[in-house]
Amino acid sequence: METKKQKDTPWKERIHEIIYEADTKQGKLFDVILLIAILTSIVLVMLESINSINSRYGFLLNIFEWVITILFSFEYILRIISIKKPFKYIFSFYGVIDFFSTIPKYLSLIFIGSHHFAALRALRLLRVFRILKLTRYIGASNKLLIALKASRAKIAVFLFFILILCVILGAVMYMIEGEENGFTSIPKSIYWAIVTMTTVGYGDIAPQTAFGQFIASIIMILGYGIIAIPTGIVSSEITKTHANTIDTNTQSCGNCATEDHKDNSEFCYNCGRNLN
Repeated sequence: METKKQKDTPWKERIHEIIYEADTKQGKLFDVILLIAILTSIVLVMLESINSINSRYGFLLNIFEWVITILFSFEYILRIISIKKPFKYIFSFYGVIDFFSTIPKYLSLIFIGSHHFAALRALRLLRVFRILKLTRYIGASNKLLIALKASRAKIAVFLFFILILCVILGAVMYMIEGEENGFTSIPKSIYWAIVTMTTVGYGDIAPQTAFGQFIASIIMILGYGIIAIPTGIVSSEITKTHANTIDTNTQSCGNCATEDHKDNSEFCYNCGRNLN
């Protein structure tokens, strides 16, 4: 039994090194192939939504989609068997994304028939989850995520303040313009204030009085300044994150699949397993 375990371990560790890490030549090649497959699948989903292309090349698109689905299925299985705690990966964020990006094509075999066509279209949309797989291979995304988490309280306060401002401005415009100018209620006036402040400007409601137009002008100018505030908050946190970031590598623990270990680390900071 011990001999069999020793024989099984090397190939699992090799697969783990190729799939979960990008410091080796094989790991980088695997990531490049996977990136190409993800981008190809996204293009296929877009092309499939165009009726003229789908009606003419539907069979070919279907074959390509099956090839990519099988590739992702194979990758998903390898990720599970190459770590000692597979459920850690299965129920992780990327594990769930990988699962949902793979199953739609298989589910389409079950939901066959014209009366299930609407359900099929909805299941096909699940393949868009493959876009989220891209974040795994973009190193800067981790720093951005940390910055967003650090600034979420400030952004929440800012959004709450904007909401209060829109309620106040909506009520003011309701009193100034009135129902005869399209501001039939305070909720509809608040809707106008939100649309105007975000510089969307649908144009379905517009102030007619000079004073109302003056306030609308102030709201529009204010909107440009408001857009810059969340950007400044996140940028500040990104700067702090970059300054406090300790160099990490792509090494992944073969036991618990934890990533982002410090350079030259010998043990996993999560479970304590030897990384070498």
